Amino acid sequence: MTASSEDIAGLPPEVIWEYQFRLILVGDSTVGKSSLLRRFCDGKFVEVSDPTVGVDFYARLIEVNVNPKTRVKLQLWDTAGQERFRSITTSYYRNSVGVMLVYDISNRQSFENLQEWLLEAQENVIYPHNTTYMVVGHKTDLGEDMREVHREEGERFAFANGMKFIETSAKACTNVEAAFSVMAKEIYSKLEAGDLCIREGWDGIKGGFAMPRETLRLEEPTEKPRICC
Repeated sequence: MTASSEDIAGLPPEVIWEYQFRLILVGDSTVGKSSLLRRFCDGKFVEVSDPTVGVDFYARLIEVNVNPKTRVKLQLWDTAGQERFRSITTSYYRNSVGVMLVYDISNRQSFENLQEWLLEAQENVIYPHNTTYMVVGHKTDLGEDMREVHREEGERFAFANGMKFIETSAKACTNVEAAFSVMAKEIYSKLEAGDLCIREGWDGIKGGFAMPRETLRLEEPTEKPRICC
């Protein structure tokens, strides 16, 4: 049963999200950036997909705090790894508050190129000292026989550059939620500590969005709502 206008009159608006964080995923072509985002946002894995052309966009709501509950919208930018798109993708760094550097554990060269991706990010983000970085070793489902980059190597690179580290698999759905959750919580902690703030003209962090109660149906939905683009 839907509530009448009299029932909801005077109620405060429903908070959809308190903050929006903009993250960008970078790394060589075919390391699986798009697969990670599809798994995180849509809960799906596509075995074969076309390489990203330029930049793709995804979004999802998550909670970064338990008490009180704090909803954050993650705006996620998937960049092409090919050299010919570099002039396009670099422009997306400036409005990002977080950078995820992704490599394929079965591709040594994709790991060796992380230093170049990191330098590019540091040169193009607006607030390099307050930007949150994470190193993501992807495709752990391929197994140890296919591995060309040991976990310890990824951990050392991340530690040397003051970054978080995690290994993931979109195919096996391993640590996908954890990767984005750790990033969001780290950014939220910096925001709470005053190391980050909302700035006019910068889209890295934006204030919340509330929906008027009049537009909401207060009955239980028949289907689970999707919160991803």
